[in-house]
Amino acid sequence: MKILITGANGQLGTELRHLLDSRGIEYRGTDVKDLDITDADAVDKYVQDFQPDVIYHCAAYTAVDKAEDEGKALNQKINVNGTENLAKAAAAVDATIVYISTDYVFNGDKQEIYKVDDQPAPRNEYGRTKYEGELAVQKYAKKYYIIRTSWVFGEYGHNFVYTMLDLAKTHDHLTVVDDQYGRPSWTKTLAEFMTFAIDKKLDYGIYHLSEDNSCNWYEFASAILADKNVTVSPVSSAEYPQKAWRPRHSILDLSKTKATGFKIPTWQDALKEFLAIVDK
Repeated sequence: MKILITGANGQLGTELRHLLDSRGIEYRGTDVKDLDITDADAVDKYVQDFQPDVIYHCAAYTAVDKAEDEGKALNQKINVNGTENLAKAAAAVDATIVYISTDYVFNGDKQEIYKVDDQPAPRNEYGRTKYEGELAVQKYAKKYYIIRTSWVFGEYGHNFVYTMLDLAKTHDHLTVVDDQYGRPSWTKTLAEFMTFAIDKKLDYGIYHLSEDNSCNWYEFASAILADKNVTVSPVSSAEYPQKAWRPRHSILDLSKTKATGFKIPTWQDALKEFLAIVDK
C-alpha cells in the first residue's frame, strides 16, 4: 500500500508519521515546501506520479481567529481549494482520501450531542471552510472518510494543554471559560482511528472521533493543572471576547465510531497518559 500524508510536519501529521514508523509502515510525507495543495496542477501531477492508495489529508489552515480577517483568503485556499484539488486527484487514481474536519462545522446551539448526519451550520470562517472541504470530498472523491474531531491536543504542536502548562509556570491564578462544552481529542487516538478505518476497510462516510466523556474548558484546564501550584477559576466567554465564534455546546456523538469496534479512551485517561509523556 502506497501512503501519502499532507501536512506531514503539523501536529496531527507528525503524530501519524510516528505511528506509522512504529509499525514499520512506509509512507511519503509532504508539507507546503514539497507540495502546495492550493496548486491544482501541482497536486494532480504529484498524485499521478506517486499513485498513492491512501491520502491522509492532514494539511489545514487552523488559525481560527485570523481566518476571520487577515487570514481569510489563505483559509479559503488551503481548506477549500486545496482539499478540492486533493479529492479530485484521489479520485483520478482511485485512492482513498481521509479528510480531517471539525466540530466547528456546527453552530453549537444544540443542547444534545451532534450526530454525524446532523446538518452543519458553521458560524465562523474556519468552520465554513472545513465544511466546504467536506462537501468537496463528498462531491469529487469516490472513496473517502471524513473524520470530525474537536479540542485537539498532542505532543507535536501548539495546543491548549501546552498553553495551560506554560502559563502555570509564570502565574499562580488562571481564569478559563466554563460555558463552552465539548470533547478533548488526543492526536494519538485520532491517528490510530485514521489507520483503523483504512485497515478495517470501514464503510466510507463521515465519522466523529474524540476522547470519550465531555467537559468544559475550565474542567479540562483544572484536570491539566491538578498537580500544579496554581488555582483555576471559571469565567464566562463574555469575559474573553474573540474574533471567531466558538460553539457553546459542540459535543460530538461517538456511537458510529464505537460501533466499528474501535476503543476510545476517556479524555481523562488520555490526558493522564499524555501528561506522563510530556510533563516532566
